[in-house]
Amino acid sequence: MEKAELKFLPGPFEFLELKDGESARLAIVRWEEGLLTIHPRMRDAPPERTVRILRLWLKPGFKVYGPPYWDVNAQTLIAQLKPLLPSLAETGQEFIITAHGNPPKKRYSVRLA
Repeated sequence: MEKAELKFLPGPFEFLELKDGESARLAIVRWEEGLLTIHPRMRDAPPERTVRILRLWLKPGFKVYGPPYWDVNAQTLIAQLKPLLPSLAETGQEFIITAHGNPPKKRYSVRLA
């Protein structure tokens, strides 16, 4: 799907934020890919920027408060998850996302549970 075809996702936004070494165990029922306008706080950053996000709708019990989804905006994590999403949503199989490092060099690993 090309970026131009994507629509802006409605809020509220629930970003999956993991610290170095922290993991999240998830199981999804569906997903959406869309756009979001952010306002970076980094010095010399543009005042706003449009980014691709992935909304992961969770099986009941995987998030106890707030909307039943997590929003992922790390582009390398989105690239890892996209090929797995059809199977994960169809089977409900659990998977684990682990953060490695700190921004801006933070990366993630994804493994099936």
